[in-house]
Amino acid sequence: MDFNDTPEEAAFRAQAREWLAANAPDFIIHDGEILSDAEQVARGRAWQARLVDGGYAGILLPKSLGGRGGAMMEAVVFDEEEGAYHLPKDAYIGIGLGMALPVIAKHGTPAQIEKFAAATLNGDITWCQLFSEPSAGSDLAGIRTRAVRDGDDWVVNGQKVWSSWAHHADWGILIVRTDPTVPKHKGMSFFVVDMKTPGLEVRPIRQISGLSDFNETFFTDVRIPDANRIGAVGDGWACAMTVLMGERLNQGGEGKNGGISELIAYAAQTPRDGGTALDSSAVRVALACAYAEEQAEKYFQARLRTMVSRGENPGALASVVKLAYTNRYQKTSGLALEVRGPAGLAPPAGDTETRRIQYDYIWSTALRVAGGADEVLRNQIAERVLGMPGEQRADKNVPFDQL
Repeated sequence: MDFNDTPEEAAFRAQAREWLAANAPDFIIHDGEILSDAEQVARGRAWQARLVDGGYAGILLPKSLGGRGGAMMEAVVFDEEEGAYHLPKDAYIGIGLGMALPVIAKHGTPAQIEKFAAATLNGDITWCQLFSEPSAGSDLAGIRTRAVRDGDDWVVNGQKVWSSWAHHADWGILIVRTDPTVPKHKGMSFFVVDMKTPGLEVRPIRQISGLSDFNETFFTDVRIPDANRIGAVGDGWACAMTVLMGERLNQGGEGKNGGISELIAYAAQTPRDGGTALDSSAVRVALACAYAEEQAEKYFQARLRTMVSRGENPGALASVVKLAYTNRYQKTSGLALEVRGPAGLAPPAGDTETRRIQYDYIWSTALRVAGGADEVLRNQIAERVLGMPGEQRADKNVPFDQL
């Protein structure tokens, strides 16, 4: 593939590729290999520790936080090269690096940074995100989980849902309502919580895929020290936006689920009418369209990451990456099943590749809701990026306890 690298980027790519070739094979999840959740998390922690040893963990994080302090294109190049391997890098690692660390680094105290930065980067602790609730999904400001101050602690009661990998997380990032007498966006505060705190119960949710990496999380008189509060009381919305921007910027791009180069190779190996699926002009047109979308998404994401590296805030522009990626992922996963034909509905015994594509398609439907549903993201882009008139809101400037 022609990467159009500068000489410096080409040298870094060669270095990263050599290091990955020597280290990644020990951690790969092979086709057909089935790991328990605990085994997968353990392998993910070990891979993260290896990245630290090699100097490739937290490429964009400053050296003061234990990162590499590298350039944006170094992160992009390494992501591209690492994406060639099926490595254990699910939410149990990604939430800590892409959500917890950015919010702690931006809004936390020096003591909080010292406590959590290195441990997270090394894979010593893992994180989950405790945002969504049964009555507050895409409208995050509608949360009802309540925290009441009691001396040096806060007492939390309520419920969170869709908490990815919470059943194996050491810590959680938590947004709660601390003042119901002000408009909903202003009455929230942000905490980190030890997932082993008494009164905190995690219940896995069985999904259509048969797996249970989502969870419900219940808080019953859970006491959280005020020292675990991130930012000022009432600044929960600003902290949450830091988290969501990181989440959306880190979705999409080449090398993620649904990569077109992988799909092209799959079509070339799938028999059809005396040849392969790739001989079909209709398949080639569909693949070409998907490739164009992938490349546009990849470079737009790099543009936004460059903005962040310069200290600029992309704001609602980050929603474009998430919206583009999840729609493309579902489209290309569906295309992969169509390429496979009837076997896509009922894979033969031992056909692990088609079963993986089935799983990708099922998972793609969840991603169009997780991190912001399509409809909400389109509204954000329309109003905050394109400057179109906002929707009428009956709850604007109304105290939450009067809604």
